[in-house]
Amino acid sequence: MNRNVKAPENRPNMPPLGPGGRPGGGRGPNAARVNMEKPKNTGKTLKRLLKYIGKSKHLLIMMLMITLFLTVLDLANPALQGSAINSIEFTEETGLVVHWTASTLKDGRETAGLAAYLTMMVIVFAISALFSYFQSIISAKLSQNTVYNLRNDLFAKISRLPIRYTDSHKHGDIMSRMTNDVENVSNTISMSISSLFSAALTLTGAIFMMLHYSWVMTLIAMVTIPLTIFVSNFLSKYMRKYFVRRQQLLGAMNAQVEEMVTGYKTVVAYGKEDEACQKFTDVSHQYRKCGIKAAVFGGIMGPCMNLIGNLQYLLIATFGGFFIVNPVKLVHITVGNIQSILGYSKKISRPINEIANQYASILTALAGAERIFEIMDTPDEVDEGDVALSPKDIQGNIRFENIDFSYVEGEPVLKNFNLEIKSGQKVAIVGKTGSGKTTLINLLTRFYDVDNGRILLDGTDIRDIKKDSLRSSIAIVLQDTVLFSDTIGNNIRYGRLDATEEEIRRAADTSHATRFIDRMPEGYETELTESGSNISQGQRQLLSISRAVLADPKILILDEATSSVDTRTEMHIQQAMVALMKNRTSLIIAHRLSTIRDADVIVVIKDGCVAAAGNHEELIALGGEYADLYRNQFAGIAT
Repeated sequence: MNRNVKAPENRPNMPPLGPGGRPGGGRGPNAARVNMEKPKNTGKTLKRLLKYIGKSKHLLIMMLMITLFLTVLDLANPALQGSAINSIEFTEETGLVVHWTASTLKDGRETAGLAAYLTMMVIVFAISALFSYFQSIISAKLSQNTVYNLRNDLFAKISRLPIRYTDSHKHGDIMSRMTNDVENVSNTISMSISSLFSAALTLTGAIFMMLHYSWVMTLIAMVTIPLTIFVSNFLSKYMRKYFVRRQQLLGAMNAQVEEMVTGYKTVVAYGKEDEACQKFTDVSHQYRKCGIKAAVFGGIMGPCMNLIGNLQYLLIATFGGFFIVNPVKLVHITVGNIQSILGYSKKISRPINEIANQYASILTALAGAERIFEIMDTPDEVDEGDVALSPKDIQGNIRFENIDFSYVEGEPVLKNFNLEIKSGQKVAIVGKTGSGKTTLINLLTRFYDVDNGRILLDGTDIRDIKKDSLRSSIAIVLQDTVLFSDTIGNNIRYGRLDATEEEIRRAADTSHATRFIDRMPEGYETELTESGSNISQGQRQLLSISRAVLADPKILILDEATSSVDTRTEMHIQQAMVALMKNRTSLIIAHRLSTIRDADVIVVIKDGCVAAAGNHEELIALGGEYADLYRNQFAGIAT
């Protein structure tokens, strides 16, 4: 296997690091742009969406059967109306004669009577209302079942996305696809499936019934169909791009709201409220303009179809009246037949109008579905490893061999990087900001893979090790602590889900978190708000350390884990860390050099390479980068 993996083209720019030791929140340059790719093939998107709808086949079949039944009842109304009118005679001899009961008309036709037709119409209306209620319930169930499966698959896909994807896409936009786009699909399914099926049946049935009454009048009514097709195609060409763009701008707005909420303290601290509002207003203004254009083109479709339908109505009424007054050989028609044909012409135009009126929501749903499937089509995080190592079998020997890596092609972060860490060693990594310290964590945990070279764990290339096996042997304590909206106990238990209450308490005691936990109103059952914002930064860090203690890792990574606690607490944590790091390979990303003076090896990184390595005394005596950093921190000597 070729291990010299080349960097793919068009790598996204590397955003600032955030929670998790990886680039934070998709707030880099590329993440700030709204995706302006052309929409995918509509037919393909619709086909995939139909597969999700088909997962509830029983509901779909029930709804289609009810729709078929309702369509038949609906098509019966014009015929009943025409027959009811035909049961009324007007002659010069007798005047107006209403045949309430079954009888024979003057021209020899049999009629069931006006009372019978009116009764049948009432029954049809009542049954239609009842089954329409059942149809609405089934449509709602079908819609919710479909989006339930769609939403679950989307969330499962998000959990398997490569770190690079979440780093280079705005989080608010991803959230918008999970919420707004899925909801748009739900609304369209509940309203449009039965309407589209009913429209197809109604068009077919109405044309058949019109031909039954008069093929000449049917041809006259069909004159407006080409005009309908032309107008709908012309308008839809302009509509689609605005509805896709509107969904993209909605995602951008959600992303800005998410950034404002999560970074609110920073915005307020720097007095940037007005700038944040202006930035949101700019995107909101674009959304408003695009929304107006989408509404204009979406709203004009219905009136245009109504106008064409009225022209059709006028043609039928005009020619029908002419043929009644001036009978011709090819047209045998009555006033009741004209009424029925007018009713069926409405049945033809109404489905077209409904589809036109729903076209906007259908386009919005398809645009949302495309955005959802765009995430689903993103390749999963690659795990080609086939070696499953038990944490008990891992010794902790790590070797970086000739590592080249860049987040952006052509801008290397690590260059021919070599480093060997022996089992049980306490190794500190120091260097200026941007030198590549945290990148080592990203590579060791396989958040990213190297471009060239290899990383060995106990002699095995980590790309040959299953990611879950690799990551289960590593515990990370970061400067930016990640906590969840759950109890304190469950946040600690995240390090090992099968841990007992006693083990959780012991881990908290080791990290000196017990003192503040016992003072909480409900102790370990105290609920933390989002990201643990209801406790201090130092307390959040203590919980993160407790989590690492509980995980009992073979490899421990500390990224300035005590930077947010007071000096006395830091002393206690340092003592706990000594016990925690015993017989474990420890990799410490250090900014405050006072915390790593007792490290076995201190590695100095400069410009992506190892500039020097040794213990504290050796590096001070050597001079160079480490000595300069040390003097800057403690002696104030300029370099």
